[in-house]
Amino acid sequence: MARLDPRNVGLADRGAADDLSETQHRDGPSPIAVPASAALVLAACSLTPRVQANAALQASFWGAMAVALAGAAWVLVQSRRGHAALSTSVLLRPQHWVQALCQLAVLLYWGWYWRPVYDMAVLFVGQLAFAYAVSALISWARGRPWTLGFGPVPIIFSINLFLWFRDDWFYLQFLMIAVGFLGKEFVQWQRNGRSTHVFNPSAFALGLFSLALIATGTTDLTWGREIASTLTLAPHIYTYLFAVGLVVMYAFSITLVAGTAAAVLFGASAVAFAFTGVPYFVDSEIPAAVFLGLHLLVTDPSTSPRTPAGKVVFGALYGVGVFTLYTVLSASGAPTFYDKLLCVPLLNLSVRAIDALVGSVETTLPGLARALGQGVDQVVARRANLAHMAVWIGFFALMSATGRTDRTHVGDRIPFWEEACSEERPGACDRLLQIEASYCGDNSAWACNELGLHYRAGRIVEPDPALSADFLGKACELRFQPACLNLTDTDGSMTGRPKMLDLRLLLREGGLNLLDTPEAELYARACRHGWDFACLGASG
Repeated sequence: MARLDPRNVGLADRGAADDLSETQHRDGPSPIAVPASAALVLAACSLTPRVQANAALQASFWGAMAVALAGAAWVLVQSRRGHAALSTSVLLRPQHWVQALCQLAVLLYWGWYWRPVYDMAVLFVGQLAFAYAVSALISWARGRPWTLGFGPVPIIFSINLFLWFRDDWFYLQFLMIAVGFLGKEFVQWQRNGRSTHVFNPSAFALGLFSLALIATGTTDLTWGREIASTLTLAPHIYTYLFAVGLVVMYAFSITLVAGTAAAVLFGASAVAFAFTGVPYFVDSEIPAAVFLGLHLLVTDPSTSPRTPAGKVVFGALYGVGVFTLYTVLSASGAPTFYDKLLCVPLLNLSVRAIDALVGSVETTLPGLARALGQGVDQVVARRANLAHMAVWIGFFALMSATGRTDRTHVGDRIPFWEEACSEERPGACDRLLQIEASYCGDNSAWACNELGLHYRAGRIVEPDPALSADFLGKACELRFQPACLNLTDTDGSMTGRPKMLDLRLLLREGGLNLLDTPEAELYARACRHGWDFACLGASG
């Protein structure tokens, strides 16, 4: 058994690292076995029904396998020439396997309620095999021995928690992985007297590809929108992510990063609501995907500050970055889910500046530095982290008690958006149209009729008779009688109460459709949403 090299761990992290042992074996597997095994795994994956169902996907796996085989051939040639750097060792770092287990826990829970995650299982395996091959080949090409461990696993899981390319374009997923490892290897700087990578590898790849997708308008090549919106299909997802996050916080003392980011986002959302009268993030104070990101994306100990004060600054900047990028992306017409991905590489670039700032505070204001926990020993740092966790638990409890997490949010309520639109609150009418369009796409006849009337009247959107007729026609086909009357009368503006099937869609609060919910419970829920007819005990 060997302990973690203290040169690789910051002061505030050493207590956590020392509590979790690691196993190291000097001699690893034969170098040729690494790319060869990856090629075999990729070949096996390519023969599964999931991959064979799409010719482009299968070709992507064959391409990845060809890269691994070419790497194996290169290793064979180099080994015969006596290349000294072609060696391996085994090092199992807690930083890697703890993160991987937490990410896997999220994937398993999320996938239970949104099955495309489970359908990706074979593709996850293929990506992992490719990642191990690429990681090893890059190290050897750079003239360094390669360390076998769990390092590639959290990188792959992290990428797949936020972005997948669709089957027809899956070769770009493999390219994104390669870019992440190349960035880790080639984009480095001196920090604390040693050379280290600048960027969180998964965040670097996600950020770079996000920029490319935005610039080319090709987001539809990915599952990005679906990934960002389907986390809430899993019941109590905020509480679940909170519980998983506590594990990472305890193990690696990143509570100040995640907690500060959450507090900044929560506070900024509250201020925005106070000024505009509408929720900033539409249906949450902190979107579920952002809540996931502040626990399992931005908190990589290797590419974030290690001092308490630095972590506070880093977390605050993440909160400000997400909040600002949401506005910028929305104003530019780009998908807003990129907000949590684009700011992490920028934050990684700020780490040395944050370290310098914290160092200057420690020099000029030693009393403040001590109050922030600078220069404390391992035992004190561990106790401080537990205190930070206690504060975070209390803050999350407050958020939950006030309906800011898993409970009904004001942004889930269509009557709220109707009222906000009628009062001309900023952006309310646009959001009402977006919400109704989403529900119409899910075959809510009531929502389709409302959209048809909006495009007929032209009060909150430019009039479009053809589009109005399309929406009204769909609502009529779904047997919503007012829509049929509106079709026969070109000046008609008949509306009506949502039917039972409509309510099962309109009241789902971002979760699963309420297909099995009893009618009495539906009406109680509709009343809480502000539907007056439901409060009077109407029968539809």
